[in-house]
Amino acid sequence: MERVDVTILGRDYSLACSTEEKPALLAAVRHVDQLMLRIQGSGKVTSNERIAVMAALHVAGELLSMKAPDGPLGGLAVGEFKSRIEHMNSLLDEALPQQG
Repeated sequence: MERVDVTILGRDYSLACSTEEKPALLAAVRHVDQLMLRIQGSGKVTSNERIAVMAALHVAGELLSMKAPDGPLGGLAVGEFKSRIEHMNSLLDEALPQQG
């Protein structure tokens, strides 16, 4: 594991990651830092905790709306995929006899 020192919203953090993961980690840090600075700059949210929550919600929204690559699930958003699996599970629960 490698130690990586980063700054997010003006605060320093020391993180550990493998050498292979370092570029992705640094890209994630840049993305989160820029997002948090943008939220802070809007002036609507001032608490660092609230800024972090708003940034987390934004990133979660990005993830859930991300589309699957080509293939049988091509074009399907991750959130929609999760929703469909949950629906299929509930259909199976209804169709299968209850085990006592």
